[in-house]
This record gives sequence, structure tokens and C-alpha cells, in this order.
Amino acid sequence: MSSEATSPDSLESESLLFSSEAPPENLPTAQTMRSPRNTAKDDHKNIDFVLRAAQERDVKFVRLWFTDILGILKSVAIIAEELETALEEGVTFDGAAIEGFAREDESDMIAVPDPNTFTLLPFGSAEGAVARVFCDIRLPDGSPADTDPRYILQRQLREAAALGYTFYVGPEVEFFYFKTPDFTKSVRPEPLDQGGYFDLTSSDVASPLRRKTALTLEKMDIGVESSHHEGAPSQHEIDLRYTDALTMADNMMTFRLVVKEIAAENGCYATFMPKPLAGHNGSGMHINMSLFKKGKNVFFDTKAPDQLSDVARGFIAGLLCHARELTLFTNQWVNSYKRIIPGYEAPTRVTWAQRNRADLVRVPSFKPGRESSRRIEYRSPDAACNPYLVFALLLAAGLEGIKNSYELPPEMMAEAEVLPADLNEAIAAARDSKLARRVLGDPLFEKFLANKKFEWEAYRSQVHQYEIDRYLTVL
Repeated sequence: MSSEATSPDSLESESLLFSSEAPPENLPTAQTMRSPRNTAKDDHKNIDFVLRAAQERDVKFVRLWFTDILGILKSVAIIAEELETALEEGVTFDGAAIEGFAREDESDMIAVPDPNTFTLLPFGSAEGAVARVFCDIRLPDGSPADTDPRYILQRQLREAAALGYTFYVGPEVEFFYFKTPDFTKSVRPEPLDQGGYFDLTSSDVASPLRRKTALTLEKMDIGVESSHHEGAPSQHEIDLRYTDALTMADNMMTFRLVVKEIAAENGCYATFMPKPLAGHNGSGMHINMSLFKKGKNVFFDTKAPDQLSDVARGFIAGLLCHARELTLFTNQWVNSYKRIIPGYEAPTRVTWAQRNRADLVRVPSFKPGRESSRRIEYRSPDAACNPYLVFALLLAAGLEGIKNSYELPPEMMAEAEVLPADLNEAIAAARDSKLARRVLGDPLFEKFLANKKFEWEAYRSQVHQYEIDRYLTVL
């Protein structure tokens, strides 16, 4: 059972906050699902639980974590003696200094720790253990900040819950290891190896790094299903075990930090940049999704010829219908669109299939007797996105398809839409998205678009090395 769903009464258990026991079939159950926010009574019990755990584990520092609208991790550290006050009252900070959070005339915001997310970090200090806890961002009057990505996801999960659904995700995360660059000079990525897909040879020099990363994540109760070398030189993949979407978004933020920290400890550099090497595949984050209702996977239907339920077909149709307008959020950086080009295994067209791996949406096969693992894989996102926003938007798109009975087009349809080719086209596609505006809310939606417009203008005004190499001596 996930530690984040562990009862405060189990303090004496050695598995406290560190259990990596997987639920049956490595899939979540109703008992492992953590609600977006507990009642005040439950929160008080969990605060007592966290305080006792911190004392028993000799925690000296606690990092309070949250993200800005782009998914960049923010942190403020407090000493253990301040933990009780922080849990009960929160910690005030200047929201105007955080990307997209607040206007200067209303900058005070409060980071309120979610006690369900308390766990030890593997990177301690000489003075003692260090823990982390994710925060919900509040305004001074106690209301949720409408630019807090975590709140956006919680709000969308409540909409799904009102329909009886629980949303689970399991991402397959790709990234690169490089030799540590000299940032005082022009940085060109230098791979650690020239290995290929699934290589298990001496060329896969990063295998110990993946193993150490997986073991570290398991100690933090972040389940890992598998890891392997990917297709490009020095490219790797770690697949995280299914859990509820809120927990997984928190886990993704922790995952990115752990990967980078372990790489740095071992004298190299890890990056989730979508396309660091020209001429090779970029790094994606395929997101496996499923909906459960009353403990059953509603994507499975034993009576359907392909065992794919009407709910699943509606969900897929919703994803396809809204794919172009949501690409700005699933692929939010200028560099993201260097990956989404033909010939490099990333999807470029708005299509779906049950077997072909080149489509935007894939429905993986499953073993007989494993009906609970029926899922949908969305293949365009990269791991440099904001997982809170992406999970919320994909869930909302799928639910639109279910509620409005969207018609699912044929598999691998030849005349399908094409995904945006660059950030500017993605901005244009997102600008009129009623779905994205509704899910994110006007303040976050407008600030996100403004940030991306600024990024595009800054990018297109630059003279890039390709242009120098190609034109300087010729023209």
C-alpha cells in the first residue's frame, strides 16, 4: 500500500513512509487512492502523525515544495522545530516572484503543506535527515490560489469524482545522461555512451545510475516498474508504477529531482530536455491512463469485440478532438517541437491505434485475466511539461468525449489532423481553446500563454549556430 495512504495509527510499522509494496497486479486499488485533500479532522490526525514521524526519524530540515505554472519546482526549507506551525498555518511567501502566480499588488501567498505527502529525502545533510512535503497554495483569506497547478489538478479530479470516476496514470519517462558540461563555454551535449534500445552491454555505462535511481525512488515509496536504455546515445527510460493522478504528479516532480541529483553525485548530468541531440530521437513521456468506477476498470468491456468499452472509446475520442489545442501544454517549450517531427518515433498526427506505436493514442494489449490493466497511452507529451496541468487537461478532454458521446474515428486514419509544428503554431491552437480556459481558469490560462509568447519571440529573434554554420561564409 502506498505510504501516502497509510493510516497515522500505523506509526510503529517499519514500513512507515517507505513501503514499496505494490498493489495486486502492480495496479492501484481504491485503498491506495489518495483524495485531493482530506477533511480537517483527517488532516489533524495526519499532522500528529507527521510530527511523530519527523521526531522518530531525527528530521532536521523540511523542504516545502510546490511548482510555478511551468512546472518548475520551488522550495523553501524550514527547521524541524517550525514544522508544526507550518503544517497548521502555512508559510507566507512573495507570489509575485513566482512565474505566473500573482500581481505585485496582491503578492502575499501561503504555502500550506499537505501532510499526506511527507517523506524523507535520500539526500540528507550532515546535521540530520531531510524531509519534503508538497504544498497547496492559498491566498491570505485561506481560499485556493487559482494559479496553483496542484489546485487545478485537484479541482479536475473532483469533477471526475462527481461522475464516479477515479483517474490513474503511469508515465514512461525518457531522459538523457551527459558528461557534466563546462558552463563557462559553449555547451554541446556529450553522451556517456553510444548504446541503443534495450542494450545490455558494456556500452550501457549508465545502468548503475538507473538502478540506483530506481532503488532510491522505491525507498521514497515511488514505485518503479522497469528501466532500460533507450534508442538514442545515452538516452534512458524509467517507467513509474500506476497510481492516482495527484500522487503521480507529485511523484513526477520528485522523480525529476532524484534523477538529476543521482547523476550529479556520480559526476554526470541528467536532462529532460525533449531534443538535446540533432539526428536522434528525442525524449518523451508516454502517459498511460485509466478510469476506475467502484473498483472496476471502466475501459474494459468483455462483450466488446476488442474489449474496449464505450467509455474508453469516448475518452479516446475526447483526447483526439482536443489534441491540437492542448499541445501547448503537453509540449510547452520551443525545443519540444524539435522532437515532434516525422522519422523520430514521436507522433505527429492526431490518430489512434491498438497496435501501431506511431500514433498519438495507443491502446496497449493486455494479458487474459489482467482486465484491470486496460489502459490508454497518450504519446506526445515530454517530461519537461507541468504534470499537474497536463494530467488535468487530458482527463478533462477524455471526460468531454465521454459526456458528449464523441464519435471515435477509424484507427490510423489517413486524413487526420497534424499536431502543431512549432511553439508559435501551438500557441495559436491553444488561444481559442474553451476546454483549456475552463480547466485552467482565466488567470493561469492567460499567464501561461503570455509566457509562451515571450519565449517564442525571444527564440525567433536569436541567430542560431545552424544559421552561422550554413550561411556565414556562403552568403
